[in-house]
Amino acid sequence: MPDDVLVVGGGVGGLVLARRLALAGRRVVVFERSDRFGGQVARHTVAGVDLDAAAESFATRGGTVAALLGELGLADDIETPLPKPAWLYRADGSAVPLPATGVLGIPGDPAAADVVHAIGRRAALRARLDALLPARVGADASSLGDLVRRRMGRGVVDGLVSPVVRGVHSSDPYSLPVETASPRLRDELRASGSLAAAVERIRAAAPAGSQVAGIRGGMFRLVDALVAECEGRGVRLQTGADASDIGAEGVTVNGRRLTGEVVRAGAPADAPAGRHVTLATLVVEASGLDSAPRGTGVLVASGASGVSARALTHVSAKWAWVGERLPGLHALRLSYDGEPSDAIERARADAATLTGARIERIVDATSAVWRRRPGGAWAGTPEPAVGEGPAGTGLASVVAHAERVAERLGADSPEPASGGRMEG
Repeated sequence: MPDDVLVVGGGVGGLVLARRLALAGRRVVVFERSDRFGGQVARHTVAGVDLDAAAESFATRGGTVAALLGELGLADDIETPLPKPAWLYRADGSAVPLPATGVLGIPGDPAAADVVHAIGRRAALRARLDALLPARVGADASSLGDLVRRRMGRGVVDGLVSPVVRGVHSSDPYSLPVETASPRLRDELRASGSLAAAVERIRAAAPAGSQVAGIRGGMFRLVDALVAECEGRGVRLQTGADASDIGAEGVTVNGRRLTGEVVRAGAPADAPAGRHVTLATLVVEASGLDSAPRGTGVLVASGASGVSARALTHVSAKWAWVGERLPGLHALRLSYDGEPSDAIERARADAATLTGARIERIVDATSAVWRRRPGGAWAGTPEPAVGEGPAGTGLASVVAHAERVAERLGADSPEPASGGRMEG
């Protein structure tokens, strides 16, 4: 049996797998096509401060990411968002606070005043029918959008769920599988008898403020720590590695054939191209933002006129460490589907509209384009595989899945040995 594990892809899933296998005594090589590790956990420097260029937080469910950060010596740097509400920018151009008791926009109390204010009395009344419907209604729905529509109506989907899902998952609720959106939601619906009650049970297990967390100094520190740990454990890390002819027991890297136990940690080269998401980050002077008039940010309803962004994060109002490092300034991040022309100027205009504040001066700005592959992009990929394709969206899913795969592969690991086998 080959005694090297060849990991094709150096995102977080690949690095977590490599580290865990190295701890189990396996010899591991990680091949990354680009010039850096981490995938969509990355840094960029804006106004002299290193900020997250993509993923800025992780879901705390299951405790898997927090446990990993503890092992990496980062437990004391875990930080939760500041307790400010997010807002909704509605299709009619008005803005309202996001209802407080919800999961992915699904209200735990459809009769609550903030829910009625956000979606209107008629839509809220329809949502209350959820309590009268048998638990089986919608229980077989494949997508989050279909589940919520059948239980609570289109008003909740269009007015609350869609803006949240667009902002959080870069997806449409009718394209987002229920288990990807909220792994416990379907089971809690069956157990409690209504969708609202299911939401309340999920929130009770993860009180407000604890659903997500970040790392003081940036999520990219997770990648730095994983790379350092892998190197310290003898994992061979190679960037600029063009992998092809990937099979169960070998892979060709930059024209040379290597043999070993192969684990895919990235989408296949012939996977659908997917779509692009642009993230524009601005550091600005804007006295009107000092009071954080839109809390931690704004989620934008589909069809809102005069705005191209699908979400805005007031980064320095969300994360205390960012505000501390940019005294007197404000960091804003806006997300766009596709690649808008003149993204920075577009972001400046959208920021003013969404926050209601005048942007007095842009101190610094940058934008990055990320590719989001469709959920079925990895369909047919042979096991073992790690990463967002087989695991689902989000660091909590990716890390937990990589740990499980590593445990399975490391259980019958051979004795450590030196060297490796290369053909050609």
